[in-house]
Amino acid sequence: MRAVVSRVTEAAVLVDGEVVGELAGPGLLVLLGVTHDDGPEQAETMARKLHEMRILRDERSIADNTADTAGLLVVSQFTLYGSTRKGRRPSFTAAARPEHAAPLVEHVVAQLRARGATVATGRFGAMMTVRSVADGPFTVLVEVGSSSRATNSGGNCHSQLPS
Repeated sequence: MRAVVSRVTEAAVLVDGEVVGELAGPGLLVLLGVTHDDGPEQAETMARKLHEMRILRDERSIADNTADTAGLLVVSQFTLYGSTRKGRRPSFTAAARPEHAAPLVEHVVAQLRARGATVATGRFGAMMTVRSVADGPFTVLVEVGSSSRATNSGGNCHSQLPS
């Protein structure tokens, strides 16, 4: 499972011009991708990492916040598993099929809510417009599961990203 996590001052997801998910204040915009071998264990680990990572201002996490502060906007993003190694078009064969990915994205969201986080979402499978105002900008790649070994050696946001 892979997520691109951006610290934002606000963010929204629109489908057909209608806002379906929104952060009206500061928080994290999470673009979440699922691969074939991901399961509930990876979803639970991802939720824990997203909840506890200290990447908000003043080295705070979502877990540190009260109800009137930061939340998360989680948007499914199969293209995070796109490969551009061959040819001129990306290949998405590493991305999980929708019937496998949708329940796992929902599981991440449910786990975050169970931890007390305020979570808004996009609409799985829809053509979405994502608007955000970056804070910093500060963006990190978070990976859990077998795919994470190659690019996230330390498992924390202080790891060096590959060149």
